[in-house]
Amino acid sequence: MGKLGGFLEIARVEQPERNPAERLHDFNEFVETLPADGVREQGARCMECGVPFCHNGCPLGNLIPDWNDLVYRDRWREALDQLHATNNFPELTGRLCPAPCEAACVLEIREGDAVSIKQIEVSIINRGWDEGWIKPQPPLVETGRTVAVIGAGPAGMAAAQQLRRAGHTVTVYERDEAGGGLVRFGVPHFKIEKWVIERRLEQLIAEGVEFRYGVDIGKDITPEDLRAQHDAVVIATGSRVPRDLPVPGRELDGVHYAMEYLYDRARVLDGNAPEAPITAAGKHVLVVGGGDTGADCVGHSLREGAASVTQIELLGEPPAKRPDDLTPWPRWPVKLRTSYALKEGGDRDFAISTTKLTGNGKVEQVHWVQNSGQPPFDAVPGTEESHPVDLVLLAMGFLSPEQDLLEGLGVERDARGNAKAGAYSTSAEGVFAAGDARRGQSLIVWAINEGRQCARVADRYLRSLPAIDPRDEESAGTSDRFGSADLGADPPQIASNS
Repeated sequence: MGKLGGFLEIARVEQPERNPAERLHDFNEFVETLPADGVREQGARCMECGVPFCHNGCPLGNLIPDWNDLVYRDRWREALDQLHATNNFPELTGRLCPAPCEAACVLEIREGDAVSIKQIEVSIINRGWDEGWIKPQPPLVETGRTVAVIGAGPAGMAAAQQLRRAGHTVTVYERDEAGGGLVRFGVPHFKIEKWVIERRLEQLIAEGVEFRYGVDIGKDITPEDLRAQHDAVVIATGSRVPRDLPVPGRELDGVHYAMEYLYDRARVLDGNAPEAPITAAGKHVLVVGGGDTGADCVGHSLREGAASVTQIELLGEPPAKRPDDLTPWPRWPVKLRTSYALKEGGDRDFAISTTKLTGNGKVEQVHWVQNSGQPPFDAVPGTEESHPVDLVLLAMGFLSPEQDLLEGLGVERDARGNAKAGAYSTSAEGVFAAGDARRGQSLIVWAINEGRQCARVADRYLRSLPAIDPRDEESAGTSDRFGSADLGADPPQIASNS
């Protein structure tokens, strides 16, 4: 794989980024890619490691050494085939996945030296689109079975594409006005421009997937009616119930969940702004939560021109290097990382417990105390502080999928409130679950994998159902070319009932 000894000769090169001082003035993507020759060099670093631990690190089981080697050998078209063999949407994972595959790379034993897998992945898929190699793949045969997919995020999109390519009629129900889920509305434009998502949605539509936007199951369509209209249902709604901050003053104006703010910003940039969008412009902003969603709030606030931005984290500051006694290779390392947003500005503090918020109807002050940095997060006496604040954004993660839909579909839940579907099948006949709705909040790479695996199980179920009316069986039907001079047979189609 790669160039023999290449990893000894060629240094790892990170993905290039636009200068923080420049990118703060627009909402365009700030992560770039190396030119093709540079990407080939990075592919050459993939070593003949014998056991490719990157496979274990990647939830999708991507064929990473294979397409690394193909890129090194300038066989990009074949590399694209290998990439699509396990991943429906590499342009999403190549931009947004934190790359656990790189953490598991054998070269990462020497910390910071892993193969630039993520950069190679996104370069392959970009080349595929630029060359026109990616085409719709409608099924050759229709099964006559219908599937409803609830949710148009990565898990729902992956399930819909796999089921459609298996020949089923697929309808995706999405309560938002466009597809993509949190990738569309929760992830900022400057991390992934939305035409990237639209391009994939157009491919799914060309393959025969129907999208019904602005449809909220349980309000616009009852779960009973949905079940009656379809042979199977896939729940891919994500984990959308946010974790709250139960402190005095939570009810004050100016305190919002992170997704409220990010959704508003996305709609403003899409030209579909709400009447009074949440804005950080000119305000002292506090972001509670140190994860990716918190970083996205910081990035947006800085681009809006906030007076100040502070991000606080309940946990203590992690070590600067991988702690081998806690998270040895090839596990994902718990270590200090500085987000792209904090490179652009803002302050960060660890081991902080918010005690209360105060103000006259609107939040004006935040009060906090330093804690021990680990459960049970005991307060450190004498460390109480208060700071002025105009906007508080709660980015502390998500608890579970919304319960009304699961209840309406008769789906049992686990102890965390997720759909109980150990092998993607729920307790309700013909109802399946995938993505965050099944496993809890997780990574985009897990969502796509879950959608693919759920589709496999749902397809098996659909093909096990009793035969439908013989007149509706898969059939070549009567030739549309009967009586014409055209040669060749028609594609398979559903025979007429007449």
